[in-house]
Amino acid sequence: MIDASALSARLADVRARIERAAGRAGRDPAAVRLIAVSKTFPADCVRAAAAAGQIDFGENKVQEALQKIDRTSDLAIRWHLIGHLQSNKAKKVGRFDVVHSIDDAALVGKVDEAARAAGRTIELLVQVDLAGEATKHGAREDELVSIFDAGRAARAVTITGLMILPPAVEDLEAARPYFRALRGVRDRLVARGVDPSMVRELSMGMSHDFEVAVEEGATLVRVGTAIFGRRTSV
Repeated sequence: MIDASALSARLADVRARIERAAGRAGRDPAAVRLIAVSKTFPADCVRAAAAAGQIDFGENKVQEALQKIDRTSDLAIRWHLIGHLQSNKAKKVGRFDVVHSIDDAALVGKVDEAARAAGRTIELLVQVDLAGEATKHGAREDELVSIFDAGRAARAVTITGLMILPPAVEDLEAARPYFRALRGVRDRLVARGVDPSMVRELSMGMSHDFEVAVEEGATLVRVGTAIFGRRTSV
């Protein structure tokens, strides 16, 4: 049984923490969009969060997300794919509003085809690898220009920013340099002639470190456990 009031209270607490973090950085809290990561939780949890005013929801796996999209099609909410997108699954992403995990130029073209087939537009974020972890995906900085070139050539998708998954750390301050580094990547891309509108979003920060990410300029934070509670599966 879902405790909607407890979920609503946790959601309000996360929003308040975002507001305080933005205040510490001298930022407008309205510039930070909260993505409630509903992976492994049922569609009823999405409905409870939506009833509490949540609009943006994130999922890691395409198939799980599509089932929830079907079950919540009556709600005015936005769906974000935040997990790794395999090339052979790209044709299935036409029902998402935002894909956060673009890491090569060919994938831009495949998602563009899916968006055109679905008759809609999709925002893309480019996942950047700044730590070189073998277990994580992302493009190196020297690969980014070709991805943005592909974005400019696309017809139904638009690159709007960058995403990062920093190494898991116990000390939150150890994550801060990665968030700052992503800002630096954005600034260098603009200096190389990338349209600022293509890097206006920075998707960074999760349940354990989103406040630090907000302090460092995040415009999208991906928060699951702090809203929905501890997961029993992945």
